[in-house]
Amino acid sequence: MSVINTYPEKLLRMSNDTTDLRFFVTLAESGTLAEAARRIDVTASAVSQRLRQLEQRLGVHLIHRSTRRFSMTDEGELFYNKAVSLLTELDALIDSLRARSGEVAGTLNVCGPLGFGRKYLAGALADFHTQHPKLVVSLTLSDVPPSADADRFDMIVHIGSLSDSSMIAYPVAPNARLVCASPAYLANRQAPGKPEELAGHECIVLRENEEDVSLWRFRKDRTDVAVRITPSMSGNDGVVTREWALKGKGIIVRSEWDVAESLASGQLVQLLDDWCLPDADIVALIPQRHGVSARVKLFLSFLQARFQPMPPWRKLV
Repeated sequence: MSVINTYPEKLLRMSNDTTDLRFFVTLAESGTLAEAARRIDVTASAVSQRLRQLEQRLGVHLIHRSTRRFSMTDEGELFYNKAVSLLTELDALIDSLRARSGEVAGTLNVCGPLGFGRKYLAGALADFHTQHPKLVVSLTLSDVPPSADADRFDMIVHIGSLSDSSMIAYPVAPNARLVCASPAYLANRQAPGKPEELAGHECIVLRENEEDVSLWRFRKDRTDVAVRITPSMSGNDGVVTREWALKGKGIIVRSEWDVAESLASGQLVQLLDDWCLPDADIVALIPQRHGVSARVKLFLSFLQARFQPMPPWRKLV
């Protein structure tokens, strides 16, 4: 019998718990020993040593090592796929048993964008954890959406259009994009009455998600207008671009969740409000291979109840 054909049995016999399986899944999804060490919070040499011990127990090589990155052997690929399948089934079983007793436990690993994560998602997770104190919560905030390692998260909260069809998207909250400027900026300028007039104004753009941020698309009834603006200022941080607008430096396009308070207080003024930009709704993305565990289902329902049908930013109007 070949080594590959005996793998399922070896996987079940190799350890008294799932530690080795979770270790190798993390390693395989990290791409480098250094990244795996960062995720596990150990040294790279400790990761390398543990990998050698695992390979010795199995009697096969799992990884082709190189200076910076590594690739999996055929046995490594099989081991990874089987480990993911076993861990998914085991986690689902544990979740099901806990759900029957009313207990929510385990780890909830969530990723979200920086600005929205700080303002809304972090508080939502804190309140959810208060309801389910046995849950271990991990939150990663980044304005660069995860791609290759997206599967390591149970849920990714995303704003705007989707480019990855491997994720299942669940609606969380409506969110429009608005054109805004401060009263200070408008004091000596006539507000634009139609999108084409933006060419005569100072505009501020936020560079994110590799989007064409200088092309602003508008719709009114059945009329579509695309305006190519020339930014006077640009940045890769939403807080910074909003602060520039508040200081009267120009016109911005921002999500309503981000500018609702400034609009309600009069610090910003909405422009071209009879024209619509493409919405940037907030969704929860769940990697397909995970399925939807009981704790993820509960947190998704918690988010939807918190933000639907009227999200907090629309209550300010």
